[in-house]
Amino acid sequence: MKTINTNIAYKEEGTGEVLLLIHGFCGSSGYWGKVIPMLSEKYRVIAIDLPGHGESKALDSVKDIEQYALVLKDFLEELGIEKVTMFGHSLGGYITLGFAEKYNQYLRGFSLIHSTGFPDSEEAKKGRIASADKIEKAGIDIFIDGLVPKLFAPENVESHKQSMEEVKKIGYEVQPQGAKNALLAMKNRKDRTEILEKTELPVLLIAGESDQLIPADKTFTASGENIKQVVIEGAGHMSMYEAPEELGNAILTYLNHG
Repeated sequence: MKTINTNIAYKEEGTGEVLLLIHGFCGSSGYWGKVIPMLSEKYRVIAIDLPGHGESKALDSVKDIEQYALVLKDFLEELGIEKVTMFGHSLGGYITLGFAEKYNQYLRGFSLIHSTGFPDSEEAKKGRIASADKIEKAGIDIFIDGLVPKLFAPENVESHKQSMEEVKKIGYEVQPQGAKNALLAMKNRKDRTEILEKTELPVLLIAGESDQLIPADKTFTASGENIKQVVIEGAGHMSMYEAPEELGNAILTYLNHG
């Protein structure tokens, strides 16, 4: 892992055009471990740890999607990177859309992976508050133990036990304040479906066939010649573990053909 002055830890492999991979809630750059080798054969792949996740410190100032997007902008500027194609998983997708709204000039294109432009429903907002309370009272480990099985397709829970344990281990390392900050950011995020509808950049939308958290109709909210929609069969919310080869091939096809 590397770190820079913005306190963001990251992994980097390969050379060429830059791909920036942004993990989901209570994840880390480790989420992309099975996909990076495929992508780094032709691209410079950078996978970051969001504030309070992985080896990145929690930042008190980062409590909304716009602030996460600013962290990414500062990160790219510090590395001297002028253009990226950005791939955001779940929470990372919300941040990707926030980045596209504010800092479009840095993007060659972007992708939402098991994510959506929609804001939280009122019920989901209550769930965020309950999750923050659970972390506060019971600790991050118990919260992660309850969360991780929901991330995988029901039919994969038994066959992907090793992957689930790896995802739990990553989750246990998340700083409680970092998790609570992310919950607040997700709860308060605005509707950004218009960003998808109006962008002229090449976009890749990826949904899991059996995603229990964000079904395909919540991901595929826009269509057009510049927007490619892909369903990963047999995957839930974690195709990077459940179907890494299919995910990697979808990303490479998008990059090769726009």
